[in-house]
Amino acid sequence: MELTDIWFLLIAVLWTGYFVLEGFDFGVGMLLPFVGRTETDRRVAINTIGPVWDGNEVWLLVAGGATFAAFPEWYASLFSGFFLALLLVLVALIVRGVAFEFRGKVDSDRWRRNWDRAIVVGSTVPAVAWGVAFANIVAGVPLDADHEYTGSLLTLLNPYALLGGLATLSLFALHGAVFLALKTHDDVRSRARGLAHRAGLAAVVLGGAFLVWTFLAHGPFWTVVPVLVAAAALIAAVVANQRAREGWAFLLTATAIIAVTVTLFGSLYPDVLPSTADPAFSLNTTNAASTPYTLRIMTWVAVVVTPVVLAYQAWTFWVFRRRIGAADIPVAAGLPVRRTRKDEPVR
Repeated sequence: MELTDIWFLLIAVLWTGYFVLEGFDFGVGMLLPFVGRTETDRRVAINTIGPVWDGNEVWLLVAGGATFAAFPEWYASLFSGFFLALLLVLVALIVRGVAFEFRGKVDSDRWRRNWDRAIVVGSTVPAVAWGVAFANIVAGVPLDADHEYTGSLLTLLNPYALLGGLATLSLFALHGAVFLALKTHDDVRSRARGLAHRAGLAAVVLGGAFLVWTFLAHGPFWTVVPVLVAAAALIAAVVANQRAREGWAFLLTATAIIAVTVTLFGSLYPDVLPSTADPAFSLNTTNAASTPYTLRIMTWVAVVVTPVVLAYQAWTFWVFRRRIGAADIPVAAGLPVRRTRKDEPVR
């Protein structure tokens, strides 16, 4: 196996880790208004991901950095062609992160409601956008002989890509609902289980349709295996959730996400960005790769650093492993809202 193939596989692993870990963050954020009918319930939901959400985003940074270093042509064509879409994702992630940090700074219901809306939007936009983006990467985009994107933003909003966006939206909603049911007590847990059932049905339909389309139009024959694994895992997750087996349900939704990502990258290889204008203009693991020396250096760095990062993140999840409920939430300590008379200047 060539180093270029190894790094394609490693990048696929990084994206898989990102979708599994950040996927439940997105789900919790999207479902926040539905599982949290009181301020305490909403704080319970947010606190389930509070210790880990920023660490989960590191997988995205590493995936982007690895793509830049291992396949610079892929990185350049992808980020220039998908610039507006990726900018939208970046802004959404920034807004969501700021909302997590700022919603509790002021003791005001209005203040918190506005930041809660930012969390919902900042979670929903990436959940849809990543599905749209990867569907377009697999199906191909118009590239010219210089590997430059010649389409527009509307080119990316084709039926296959939009179905991919709906599939990841429903899948992450299911993943997040199951995670909430696994990590909480009482009312939040009960509502999360109900939402997981509805999201699961949507994920089975939308995800199944997207995977079948991917397999028939783009996938090699062997990708029928991860397609069937994803379908079986989604159905089993819905059943496990109905039986209050949240641990199994979470493991099964994670398995489904892994299988979906394997299907996408398996359908893409050996290309990294196919061209719909002319197959000769496509980027693949050979013409998009860095020099062998660069790949060797990166490989040694990955061998040393990756186990440390994985051990640290596993330790973080172990420390914050227990369920939480309303009794674990302290009294809000935000700054009081200062009310002034109309004739008094605001300072």
